[in-house]
Order: sequence, then C-alpha cells, then structure tokens
Amino acid sequence: MFELSQDERLSAWSDFRKALTHRENPLESTAKFWANAPMIAHHHKVDPYDFKHWPTPWDIIVENRYDDFTLALMIGYTLKLSEPFKNHQIEVRTMVDYSKTKLYNLVFVNGIDILNYTPGEVVNTQDIDQTLYLENMVQVIFPR
Repeated sequence: MFELSQDERLSAWSDFRKALTHRENPLESTAKFWANAPMIAHHHKVDPYDFKHWPTPWDIIVENRYDDFTLALMIGYTLKLSEPFKNHQIEVRTMVDYSKTKLYNLVFVNGIDILNYTPGEVVNTQDIDQTLYLENMVQVIFPR
C-alpha cells in the first residue's frame, strides 16, 4: 500500500477497513497490514501528549511517514473505523522499560490484545516484557 499514490493509499486503507469484517483474524490482518509502513525516527509535527494537535488519519496517510506513535495511532484508527471494532476499547499506551532505554507505543484492544509490540504480530498482555511501566495512555476515538 505504501508505495501507491496518495489517492490509491487512501482507497487501499478504506478497502482494508471494510474487508476486516470478513477476515478470519482481523487483528492479525491489521498488524500485518501496518508492518511495512515507511518509518522515520521521530515525527516532529506530532506531540503524543497533545491530542488537539494530532493530524487526522487521512493526513497521516497522505504524508506516508510514520514514527512509532503515528503508526500506533493509525493501527488504532484502522480498528476503530472498522465495523468489527467500532465499539471496542482501543487505547494507545506509551510504555517505557525501567532502564528508560526503550519506549513503545502499544495498541491495546480491550486491554488484552496488543499490536505494535512486535511488527506484524498480535500479542497478549501476558507476553510483553513485565519491566515496562505506563507513561501515557490515550483512548482512540473517532477522529474529528
């Protein structure tokens, strides 16, 4: 999807969200869909702690550059804007290890399943490193 033109990316993302209704494992499909997003170290225009200044998911797809936070946000939006997950609790939790050497922006679905911990995979809360502590948490809601 990421090598497509802007309009084609927007259409592909819309088509993917619609197709989640028919997927056997929509969480796994979503994790794999976003696993090859073009990553950058840090998106200077996006402050994870100030949701008022977050770009819409459509703006992020148009820009087509993702850091760990905007990728987590897009995973959350993908789920929240799909029929199977529109009424589920979707959160992006910023977790830091105790040594403060690694930061994760994890997508929690109903507090149980986690995406964006291991690229392309869904893990259970019991499967993540227990030395992580919560730094920030935002609920993913329908974008403005």
